[in-house]
Amino acid sequence: MARLLDVLRRDLQLTGTKEGCGEGECGACSVLLNGDLVNSCLIPVAQADGAEIETVEGLGCDDRLHAIQRAFLSCGGGQCGMCTPGMLVASAHLLRKNPRPDLEAIREGLNGNLCRCTGYMRILEAVERAVTIAGEERS
Repeated sequence: MARLLDVLRRDLQLTGTKEGCGEGECGACSVLLNGDLVNSCLIPVAQADGAEIETVEGLGCDDRLHAIQRAFLSCGGGQCGMCTPGMLVASAHLLRKNPRPDLEAIREGLNGNLCRCTGYMRILEAVERAVTIAGEERS
């Protein structure tokens, strides 16, 4: 009955995914499970058997960060870092579903992720910036 979050962090050493509330309310532990955004603290690892799982570590690497990671860096979207991995995963998920979201769609896409440091403005700006970065890369 281990949680996916615990297996990711403890057994696989993928410590980018954070535990915030442990109750599925904050989004800090957000990962993609078969392309769906889920709270890994609520998923029994047996339910993830054979599934494709993407954590924040899978978004990009040092020599090629994902557009959302670069935007968070340039806009100051990460403060203490607790919510940042979940925000990044949720933002990447949103941009895959909707490459050109407006502000309302961004707010909706990040609805399940809480931040206690930023007041959200820098995070929203970062997602808008990522749309521009991704658009420039497509051109």
